[in-house]
Amino acid sequence: MSEKGLETATLAGGCFWCLEAVYLELRGVRRVDSGYAGGHVRHPTYQHVCTGATGHAEAVRIAFSPEEISFRELLEVFFTIHDPTTLNRQGADVGTQYRSAIFHHSPEQEAVAREVIAGLEKQGLWRSPIVTELVPAGDFFAAEAYHRNYFARNPGQGYCRAVVAPKVAKARAKFFDKLGKTPAPS
Repeated sequence: MSEKGLETATLAGGCFWCLEAVYLELRGVRRVDSGYAGGHVRHPTYQHVCTGATGHAEAVRIAFSPEEISFRELLEVFFTIHDPTTLNRQGADVGTQYRSAIFHHSPEQEAVAREVIAGLEKQGLWRSPIVTELVPAGDFFAAEAYHRNYFARNPGQGYCRAVVAPKVAKARAKFFDKLGKTPAPS
């Protein structure tokens, strides 16, 4: 993403529908693309990623204005809406494609991520250690069109009601001051 004045963050924390739904509502976020990061296969499909054989994680690529929301703030949201202590799993979603990962785009992002993780570990919020992968951003492959804005288009779907909606509600409550768009009803 090379839009003037914008930076890019790439995060994986389970199902990309959850992350996309939360980040789309934040002030300063210009675009969120669901897709696949961290793997070794070029142009993977959702079906292939779901096998775990491609090495990709379901991820979101976020274009954001650092003047309105910082990378640190994006990470504060990230560590609130997923469990960074479960290796290759988020709830009932199991496999390497659901791992927790920060794909940093600069040495500054890497440093901020390390600081945030160290601070969270020091706070002792979780009984288990944080297992979030911290790796340089590589290729990002956009997910198929039917994944875009999935929660907004399918709020009544079972997974959306049971998994996505509670994460969106939690983010809205905790980060109300960071909301930039009128939330859709959930």
